Amino acid sequence: MSCSDSKSSDPMVDPEVDEPVQSPDIPDTEQNWKEIPVPAEAGENKKWEFQELSDDFEYEASADGKSEKFLEKWDDFYHNQWAGPGLTEWRRNHSLVKDGQLQMIAARKSDSDKILLGCITSKVRVSYPVYVEAYAKVMNSTLASDVWLLSPDDTQEIDIVEAYGASYSASAQQNTSWFAERIHLSHHVFIRDPFQDYQPTDSGSWYRDGKIWREEFHRYGVYWKDPWHLEYYIDGELVRTVSGKDMIDPKFYTNAEEPGNTTKDTRTGLSKEMDIIINVEDQTWRSSPESGLQSETYTPTDAELANTEDHTFRVKWIRVYKPVEK
Repeated sequence: MSCSDSKSSDPMVDPEVDEPVQSPDIPDTEQNWKEIPVPAEAGENKKWEFQELSDDFEYEASADGKSEKFLEKWDDFYHNQWAGPGLTEWRRNHSLVKDGQLQMIAARKSDSDKILLGCITSKVRVSYPVYVEAYAKVMNSTLASDVWLLSPDDTQEIDIVEAYGASYSASAQQNTSWFAERIHLSHHVFIRDPFQDYQPTDSGSWYRDGKIWREEFHRYGVYWKDPWHLEYYIDGELVRTVSGKDMIDPKFYTNAEEPGNTTKDTRTGLSKEMDIIINVEDQTWRSSPESGLQSETYTPTDAELANTEDHTFRVKWIRVYKPVEK
């Protein structure tokens, strides 16, 4: 599951970049982005320690040839050889760093219904306990803007932000404000063969507080405290907690001895180290009604994709902290 060949002949869209949007309470300095207080509790007699795999994207990395600075921390593709779900085709030259932002840019593949999109993967994995937070601006698009964690074997996943920013879909001719007003905060545990997927379906997994998320940069964070406890934070506020075996893995998919077997409880929960992934996707459940999850086709039209500003996912920084003894 990864980006496709880096020697693509498809040209990269060169976007017109607006001035970065700044939230009034987020200082725009390297020192301060590190020192914004971590909203989660580190624990008794513990403090948060900044991790060097964090990135403020205050450098240049072109789409067609990433800089040495970028490559110290990131690969510009998915963490294995998958090209992406649905109409997605991840390409190395659809991500870049410019104007203090990581930018993921969507464009139609020539003579195809596929959409060329960006995806990057961290070169250092994270493991609990850990706090990961991104300062990002989701797209005004039916495509998914994503920051997430995934184990190398694709069996455990934590979604820090999964957002669909558009209020209207031209392909479906539908109002999609329901999605524009919500952030999907979730996790998955999988069995790969035969494929089975569990994620929570409670209403809290689609967070809403009245904002239209595409309009501004926001801080999206998760505290992965242990295999059975996740805390989700937006703009420094705790907005969701998922805890306990019945919420993390009620179907016994993480059973160490025999995944999915409920006769003996050897569940390990969200216990595997994970890659940090930042990407854009055209997800099958939205673009393919035959998936059975919906009747509409939510995928960008050519006219929508021509608006590069709407179809650029922007991340100003991503930071990682571990709790350590004081």
